[in-house]
Amino acid sequence: MTEAGQGASAILVDHNLEGHATLLWGTLLAQGWLDLYPLRIVRFSDVGLARNSTDREVWMFVQASRMLLLTANRNMAGEDSLEQVLRTENHADALPVITVSDSDRLFEFHYRELCAERLMEIVLYLPNYLGAARLFIP
Repeated sequence: MTEAGQGASAILVDHNLEGHATLLWGTLLAQGWLDLYPLRIVRFSDVGLARNSTDREVWMFVQASRMLLLTANRNMAGEDSLEQVLRTENHADALPVITVSDSDRLFEFHYRELCAERLMEIVLYLPNYLGAARLFIP
């Protein structure tokens, strides 16, 4: 099996990033990435997650479903915060959380291209990033 064959087939987009992710997805499509690798984008509502799901619930869901989580604002506040979950639950085979460093810049074409390229690098070589907890793009 190739490295790409071991990757995720879907990316769960955090509900606060849905509009931005549509722009990013258009860039992936326009650049031909989605012709090279079958990847789909899903929203919380697509998978039955409530918009107010805790970071712990979301992380546990993506790990069990073998999806990547694309987010911009999961925080460090409380025991169910994403940062706390990563500190206590992360393990060598865990999929990383992908965090857009500056979601407002996704409206900028060049920044969006950089994010798309970095995202696909992660997806295509996912085994290299297992256990990394969180990766920032671009």
